Amino acid sequence: MTTGAIQRLLEAVRDGTLDVPSATNRLKDLPFANLGYARVDHHRQLRTGFPEVVFCPGKTPEQVAGIISRIATAGQSLLATRATAELFAFLRPQFPPLEYHPAARILFLSNNTPCSLGVRVIVVTGGTSDHPVAEEAAVTAQKLGQEVERLYDVGVAGVHRLLSQRGRLDAADIVVVVAGMEGALASVVGGLVDKPVIAVPTSVGYGASFGGLAPLLAMLNSCAAGVAVMNIDNGFGAGHLAATIGRRIALARAGTRA
Repeated sequence: MTTGAIQRLLEAVRDGTLDVPSATNRLKDLPFANLGYARVDHHRQLRTGFPEVVFCPGKTPEQVAGIISRIATAGQSLLATRATAELFAFLRPQFPPLEYHPAARILFLSNNTPCSLGVRVIVVTGGTSDHPVAEEAAVTAQKLGQEVERLYDVGVAGVHRLLSQRGRLDAADIVVVVAGMEGALASVVGGLVDKPVIAVPTSVGYGASFGGLAPLLAMLNSCAAGVAVMNIDNGFGAGHLAATIGRRIALARAGTRA
């Protein structure tokens, strides 16, 4: 249930095109619908401004399909993470408008035309192996209304690659840094820019990186101020946080113009 949907429902009752019992029936699943195996949150977009999100691993294809069907019936958007190509092949005949972004492993179903907020997010990676997590962050932020730019493979092993792109960092409003190994890239970027830096440690690296624990601890101990750290491989969380900050930036700019 979105703000617009509630307004249209109330206007229909006011105008006499929808009777009260019918309107009451439509509201019965607010704020959530119980499917037995899942409680679908129809109230999330109304509360947070962002659509419901489904984590696909651990759910059967039929369960994911049931959740998507319920959300689509309610006229809402949906973002699903860590989706496989096989899951998309199963779902696509049932939901033709469903998008799949294989590099990000994200499914997206929209009930409206995405509206850009004019906020620029740049996603930076240490290496090519960080791309899956970076793409999860980039696609999430983009689907939640941000303008996203990518700056990949500019890690500290050749820091001149990053410094040559300083202008692109300066032009962004928010920077997401995705890096494995020792995770030093977040501190380097944090010391160069005057904007929020969202750091994402990845599980990329040799044995002593401990599956991402070493870059996680390095990022948490960053000597650069203004660095927020997500969990290991949590590209979705970074993209969502970037969108949340971006929306506040957009609102502030609108207020300044007004």
